[in-house]
Amino acid sequence: MGLSKVAVVASAQTELRPSWHNAQHIDLISAVVTSVFKGTGLTLDDVDFVIDSGSDVLDGRSISNCGFLGALGAHHKEEARVEEDGLFAALYGVNKIRSGASNVGLIVAYSKPSESSVDAYWSAMVEPFYQRPVGFSQAAALGIQAQRYLASSGKSVEDLAEIVARRWAAAAEFGNVATGDLPDAQAVLASPDAATPLKQLMMARPLDGAVAVLMAREDIARRATHSPVFVTGMGTSMDRHAFATREGCKLASAEAAAAMAYKKAGWGGGEADIAEVSGASVVGEALAIDALGLDEGKTMLNVSGGGLPADTIMATGLIRLAHATRQLATPELYGLSAPSRAVVHGAGGIAMQSNCVFTLEV
Repeated sequence: MGLSKVAVVASAQTELRPSWHNAQHIDLISAVVTSVFKGTGLTLDDVDFVIDSGSDVLDGRSISNCGFLGALGAHHKEEARVEEDGLFAALYGVNKIRSGASNVGLIVAYSKPSESSVDAYWSAMVEPFYQRPVGFSQAAALGIQAQRYLASSGKSVEDLAEIVARRWAAAAEFGNVATGDLPDAQAVLASPDAATPLKQLMMARPLDGAVAVLMAREDIARRATHSPVFVTGMGTSMDRHAFATREGCKLASAEAAAAMAYKKAGWGGGEADIAEVSGASVVGEALAIDALGLDEGKTMLNVSGGGLPADTIMATGLIRLAHATRQLATPELYGLSAPSRAVVHGAGGIAMQSNCVFTLEV
């Protein structure tokens, strides 16, 4: 017997805000877990396993997910924690169902960086013996990455600012993101320096929020929704830990993850109608788009705004999956014309060291 086909049945997302000051982690998680079943005919009783993505470092305590088991709906169920971007948790879930070990899975990712020191979180990932003692950081890595990109691509900081402005406008319209006043390109360029040549608005903005994705075996998915979105390919790859030893102006691990996903899907390359791509900075997003082999003239990129205006750390990739599946299942809500294929990208680590890619089809 072959491997089971797996589809995303439904998703739910809170608004993404600079601070959910009137809600705790457990409230955000409860909100999406309660909402994700609506209209599917499925309940928590049908779920075989729960996989959650979050960070003990950001949450401020060890094994923090143990405090959220009730909100996750994970009591008396198989539960696992993936301390990486939520798209990696989705990959784990898909493989559990494909193997025949489970039928229905719930994937949840969440973050409240407003209650944390995000710089300290990233510093904990820096190579500890040579780079951390001299103050090397996520910002420094992204700045060096951007300098190399501008030198090799022929692009300008003005070009980068235009991309950022478009992403914020898209997030305000389709991303369920609290944006406030939308920055135009001039406002992006006028924002404070972050890591030369990057301005603050060129960096991914940490936001609070949560997302849940419900996935199931094909026959169950077809009963639960009129428009199941099937996962047809997946790939992951991790680059070298020490930033200085990586290739200078490319995301080699994203390229490897994409090649793996495309091969499994039977695609020749970046043949997607739509793409939801993460990015630690505007240059990180551009490098990911290149690694995925995407052509903006053929593929609608980050209709939701992507991760630049809304980086819910640990959940950003799963949010990309949620948006991509909704764009395929209900394209009219996004002003799209019957897309049939999507590619989804999530990343983690210093300067996007680890990458995960999904292909989706209807």
